[in-house]
Amino acid sequence: MKLYQATLFSLVLFTSFAQADAENSQWITTWSASPQKVWNKDFVFPTLIPEQVSNQTIRQMSKISLGGEAVRLVFTNQYGKQPLYIDQTTIGLANAVTLKSKSTYPVYFSGQLKARILPGKQLISDPIQLPVPDHAQLVVNSFIQKPTMFKTFHWDAKQTSWLISGNQTTHFTTPTDAKTTTARLLLSAIEVKPKQKAHVLAVVGDSITDGATATLDANTRWTDFLAKRLSAHQLAVINSGISGNRLLTDGMGDSVLKRLNSEIFQYSGVKTLIILIGINDISWPGTAFAPKQQIPSFEALTEGYRRVVSEAHKHNIQVIGATLLPFSGALPNTPLDNYYQPNKDQLRQRINHWMRTSHTFDGVLDLDEGLKDPKHPNRLNPIYDSGDHLHPNDRGNQHMAELVDLDQIIKN
Repeated sequence: MKLYQATLFSLVLFTSFAQADAENSQWITTWSASPQKVWNKDFVFPTLIPEQVSNQTIRQMSKISLGGEAVRLVFTNQYGKQPLYIDQTTIGLANAVTLKSKSTYPVYFSGQLKARILPGKQLISDPIQLPVPDHAQLVVNSFIQKPTMFKTFHWDAKQTSWLISGNQTTHFTTPTDAKTTTARLLLSAIEVKPKQKAHVLAVVGDSITDGATATLDANTRWTDFLAKRLSAHQLAVINSGISGNRLLTDGMGDSVLKRLNSEIFQYSGVKTLIILIGINDISWPGTAFAPKQQIPSFEALTEGYRRVVSEAHKHNIQVIGATLLPFSGALPNTPLDNYYQPNKDQLRQRINHWMRTSHTFDGVLDLDEGLKDPKHPNRLNPIYDSGDHLHPNDRGNQHMAELVDLDQIIKN
């Protein structure tokens, strides 16, 4: 009898876990903003966030890739040393013209409107029964009552957010005197429950992926264009770019090697990874960003790429390596005008040749070949150049997305 009871208990417990896993497996990440540690005031760039938020509503816009029957929000306190308290959160579908939500939906956390995010943790909301179409623009409002200092953010969102006095989570308009920022707070991912089986493509990179020179509020990052190509195939695209990111070494965010387990592999439904990283590893040393650092060796960089592929394969994720874009003359008339050096470009070209020929990756996206100036192959093609000779413009971002071999991704 005792054996029967024990067996029955084990069966019930296993069934409960299986049901929980099945429920979670139905959710996929459709949008992301990679968490970064808030840097000190003496860094070359300002943080773009206030020293504290108090009695204010944080209003953020997010354009998802793939839609679904319901939504979950993911909030982060990854680098915080103290709990974060959110007093109320709402979500709504934004009107494409006015960017104002016609109606808002309350967001609950374990059945409660108020939420606490522990230090070093993230918090996923309860499911919100809000059907959202592909490429929907969502507005998320979070009211913070007590004075709060943020230690986690996403610096270069290329999207305007607002800090509004008082609890404005259910109000449809944004006051003209609201403070604005292009950094993100709290919100790090959005999940959807798709109508049919779907998967996720994560794009990991630096400012080129983050969209540093994309048009503000226009959703013209190269991942935005790629999402438009893939949504018909039930594939979501998430942007895991961090401006200033590097493969091997921390910079304006943890290195990609660190981010794999702490961030990338935590996203729901990822089956393919495109990695476009390494130009900052090569070019930061000797500049104002890293005046005392040495340029990493070819061997160190290639070993780093191999580690990315090896770790991803453990999670059944295929990896597509993207060649590094040409950058001759990058960042002229700035404190970083020594970002480009001939010896750095030689290393970039050697890395690109290795990517094309080593068979390390499951596929190769040759962005160098696709965006170079035919007459000056170490420079960006002028039609794709934002003007700083490092980052593509909107047309260049669109062309990058067009260069992706969809069959390589869809078949996985």
